[in-house]
Amino acid sequence: MLTAARRRRQLVRLLQRGNTWTGQQLAQAMGVSRQVIVQDVAILRAEGVPILATPRGYAWWTPPPQGATRSVVAVRHGPEPEAVATELRALVEVGVTVVNVIVEHALYGDLVGGLNLATPEDVEAFLAAWQQQGAPLLSSLTDGVHLHTLEGSPAALAKARAVLESLGFLLNGGTGAPLCAEPFQRQDQRQPMA
Repeated sequence: MLTAARRRRQLVRLLQRGNTWTGQQLAQAMGVSRQVIVQDVAILRAEGVPILATPRGYAWWTPPPQGATRSVVAVRHGPEPEAVATELRALVEVGVTVVNVIVEHALYGDLVGGLNLATPEDVEAFLAAWQQQGAPLLSSLTDGVHLHTLEGSPAALAKARAVLESLGFLLNGGTGAPLCAEPFQRQDQRQPMA
């Protein structure tokens, strides 16, 4: 049996290969329980190791492509699967990554759920997991109002805003334009340490 330190080094090597691994897959590969993997990943992340927890599993964080920027959009739509699917599919189709979803909670403040959806396959996997698990969306806490951090080229981000507006999902103060000329960078958007 591997020591905890050796197991964590092996875990890092597996994730650095670029694949996404579920907790169960990692547990089987390491010969331990899923809970041990969850604990190992928590320890590694606390030490600054750039591991992402995504709807598809654990992945190694890679920096965005050169020229990519981040922007936050405020949106609102109903909880129907069709609305969620339409929003997410439209965003990745214009070339942005949906980094996360953020809602404001009365007690906890911002609740952030990592998404990291960059491809149509990522979106379909997320939708399938949502349907299978039956978990409520974070936006159910706020009557459908939520923020997304989007990542992409300035042109792709502009297309994302346009498509959200055309779908009637974008909250923009009724002006048809963002309320701020410059994208606001939130504190929780700091990148993991390399």
